[in-house]
Amino acid sequence: MPRRSLLARLRRKANGYAAKARRLLRSVNAEDAHPDDPWAEHLLTPAEQVVYRAMDPRDREHACRVTRHLLRDHPHADPELVAAALLHDCGKSLRPYYLWERVLVGLIPNRLTRLLPPVGAVGIRAHHPELGARLLAHAGARPRVARLVARHHHPGGDPEAMLLHLYDDQE
Repeated sequence: MPRRSLLARLRRKANGYAAKARRLLRSVNAEDAHPDDPWAEHLLTPAEQVVYRAMDPRDREHACRVTRHLLRDHPHADPELVAAALLHDCGKSLRPYYLWERVLVGLIPNRLTRLLPPVGAVGIRAHHPELGARLLAHAGARPRVARLVARHHHPGGDPEAMLLHLYDDQE
């Protein structure tokens, strides 16, 4: 690997871990979260609004930040990409997290958690993209929104899923 691309990759990783630490600090108290729900809900279909409202306020606040950063750089982003940005962590809403679980799942690398079944806090966190996509499909969300949510950690060449992954990683 050329030195320049190795440095760029290391910089991206360091920025990702710094963002993860900031996100973890912001997620300690649910009462401290202030998502912009009216703004977010006007960007979603009624079925998607139901799923959004079921999310933890800390996850909704994170989703609003991701979406605002995406729209700052891509003001004409496809409405389905915008909805996916608001709903990308909806799979985490399948069970509430205790504070210690939020800290724990924030410390374990995603690659390790993927080895676990989708149960418990760590398993839900590892599989939240696929679980969220199923939740959205069951609720009647737009199919492309569910597909983007499913791929937001592993974009697989999809340019919009790659954007979602990038902004989620930065926030």
